[in-house]
Amino acid sequence: MPQVVALPARLWRGEIPLGRAFWEFAVLYGSLANLFTTIASLSLLAADAPPAIAVAVHFLPLPYNILMVVAVWRSAARYGGPRLWADLARLSVLLWAAAATAL
Repeated sequence: MPQVVALPARLWRGEIPLGRAFWEFAVLYGSLANLFTTIASLSLLAADAPPAIAVAVHFLPLPYNILMVVAVWRSAARYGGPRLWADLARLSVLLWAAAATAL
């Protein structure tokens, strides 16, 4: 019976194709997670919740953002297409993670 490897482990090892790792997991899911927690954080502040709780909620997706940087970086190393696309994906995911975390 073949062993089923969990998706986060496959992402971490760069076993997901670059296009899927970048567009689906980083840009789509990551942006949604960061948008949701930013809205929740701002809502908490508007409701006079303690600022520490709002900050904690804002940074909840940080582990996912780190996973996405590693996943795209390692998927780019396995990418068989033009090197430029792999390098652009690496640069873009770094900028995306920084912006998503800061905003």
